Amino acid sequence: MGDRRPRNGVRGAFLALLLIGAGMVLGFTFAADVGWLPFSRAQNDVKSVERVSMLGTAPNFVAVSKAVTPAVVNISTTRVVKGEEGGGAPMNPFFEDPFFRRFFGDEFYRQFEAPRQRKEQSLGSGVIVDGGYIVTNNHVVAKADEIKVVLSDKREFKGTLVGTDPKSDLAVIKVAASDLPTIPWGDSTRLEVGEYVLAVGNPFGLNQTVTMGIVSAVGRANVGIADYEDFIQTDAAINPGNSGGALVNVKGELIGINTAIFTRSGGYMGIGFAVPSKMAKAVIDSLIHKGKVVRGWLGVTIQEVSPELAKQFGLKESRGALVSDILEGSPAEKAGIARGDVIVEIDRKPVENAVQLRNLVAGLEIGAKIQLKLIRDKKDKQVEVTIGEQPKELTKGGGPLEEDAGGGLAGISVHDLSPEIAQRFGLPEDEEGVVVTRIEPGSLADDAGVQRGDVLLEINRRPVRNTKDFSRIAREIEKDESILLLINRQGQTLFITLTP
Repeated sequence: MGDRRPRNGVRGAFLALLLIGAGMVLGFTFAADVGWLPFSRAQNDVKSVERVSMLGTAPNFVAVSKAVTPAVVNISTTRVVKGEEGGGAPMNPFFEDPFFRRFFGDEFYRQFEAPRQRKEQSLGSGVIVDGGYIVTNNHVVAKADEIKVVLSDKREFKGTLVGTDPKSDLAVIKVAASDLPTIPWGDSTRLEVGEYVLAVGNPFGLNQTVTMGIVSAVGRANVGIADYEDFIQTDAAINPGNSGGALVNVKGELIGINTAIFTRSGGYMGIGFAVPSKMAKAVIDSLIHKGKVVRGWLGVTIQEVSPELAKQFGLKESRGALVSDILEGSPAEKAGIARGDVIVEIDRKPVENAVQLRNLVAGLEIGAKIQLKLIRDKKDKQVEVTIGEQPKELTKGGGPLEEDAGGGLAGISVHDLSPEIAQRFGLPEDEEGVVVTRIEPGSLADDAGVQRGDVLLEINRRPVRNTKDFSRIAREIEKDESILLLINRQGQTLFITLTP
């Protein structure tokens, strides 16, 4: 037995050496496969390695931040609110009796009156784009009496409002300064989900704040923030005060204007929205050079193509924009477009949905001739349309009806209350009516306290079940007529009066 031990020990040691050697070979082979060693197979595919390295390595955010932050400004506005709009303690009806005024005297009486006026202040951000012009959000400067712009180097300027576009929630202001830092425009159409982005602004008044995230989605619409929506969605932190700030890519290019957040708490919850640079640049250029935003117009009411509608109209897939109405005298009527047509291409570009078509048409030059591909009675048809200018008082053209009806209801945009929109505004799914998606600042509705997310149930005691009811009733209201609204606000119904 003593002779067996050495032989077994030698044999065991030899086997151990073999196993170690095999392990090293396997290890080197694995390392070579993933490119750890100089002689790895990964060198045979240099492009692949570069691609993986590029995707896995974060860009130099320090350099990008230093390049863009000087062009992002702080915007503070002041608004003087007069009369009853100024708030304050309401007058006690007890003191409205003339007897008590005579008994106590005017000085005693005045201390119970609401203040005649007060100042409201708000903060936001802006981006210098060219020659003293600064782009921001409309809601940052709406109804402002004074606009102050503070640059990154602490210089202060008085801002002059050049123009606003509530339909995209954009505005342009100008300061009397030259040689200001700017951010070059980027191409938002080339953005892809997953790309790094930086949001730069002044959240809660904290100047020159930079947050990092990725592009979570592109082409977000029907969010209920503005009439024209094609938002970039990002998880880069955006908070109150960021509105109007810059969303930039890793090249330091301006690819969006930060506009809003989705929140149930009032603060950041991981979802922010920015107006894409393609839309923003077109709006800003129009405001600067024309003094207003000019949009293309077909004159059709269109809707999404659901799977059920696709089946009914003999479509192979549920995409395109279904024409549900034609306005008399519109470019669409002149071109021979008919109710029931499904628009699937515009100048050979596929049309995925109604929102996309609406945004594409809005961006076209007035008088431009375009080719539309339609599906009519299950057959393809080509028509040529000459783009018209969208009338100021009418904004039909895509998705649920949005109409500025004029008169006392001017400045209210509404959507049919779908289950998706009801969920977005925290409303019961079986609620009937139309939901207010936008209020024009300074309109009668705004002054009366109508809010975005209110469900409009009645107008002058007449039920409003959908947007067609809304537009029909609105057209019948006289210009100087007082309007009684019944709304549902977060489960509570209340009456609101609009008085011209």
